[in-house]
Amino acid sequence: MNLRGNCPAKVDEKGRLKIPVSFLEALKEYGSQFYITSPTGETARIYPMKVWNGIEDKLAKLPSTHKTKRKFLMRTSYYGQVVELDGQGRVLLPPVLREAAQTKGDVDVLGELDYLEVMNHARVLDQMKNEPYTDEDDKVLGDLGI
Repeated sequence: MNLRGNCPAKVDEKGRLKIPVSFLEALKEYGSQFYITSPTGETARIYPMKVWNGIEDKLAKLPSTHKTKRKFLMRTSYYGQVVELDGQGRVLLPPVLREAAQTKGDVDVLGELDYLEVMNHARVLDQMKNEPYTDEDDKVLGDLGI
C-alpha cells in the first residue's frame, strides 16, 4: 500500500475524522482496525494495525531498558488508541491527542507511504516554512539513490 498526497478534511465536533476517499480504499485493504497515536503530540498518525504490529515487533527485540524505546512507547501509549473504522468511513481521534495536536475543524491528511498523518492546517504551513527543504536534503536523498 502506498499512501501519498494531501487531502484537506474536517474533524467533527465529536472528534471523528472522515477518511478522505482517496485514502479509504487503500486503508480498507488492511481491514477496519487502526492504531491512532503520536510520538510528539503535534500530529495524529493513523496506522493500519498490520503496520503498527510490525513496529511493535521491531521494538520487542530491543531490551526493556532501551531509553529511546521507553520514551517512544510512553508517548505512543499516552496518545494512542485502537479504533475501528465506522460504516461511514470515519475514525475517532483520541481526545488527548486531538487536544495536543489541535486537530479540530480543518486539518490536512497527508499520505506517509504506510500510514496517514493528520495535522492542523496552520501547523503544516508553519512547519514547511520553518523547516525548508535544503540542498543538504537533496544530497541525503541523492546518496540514497532518490
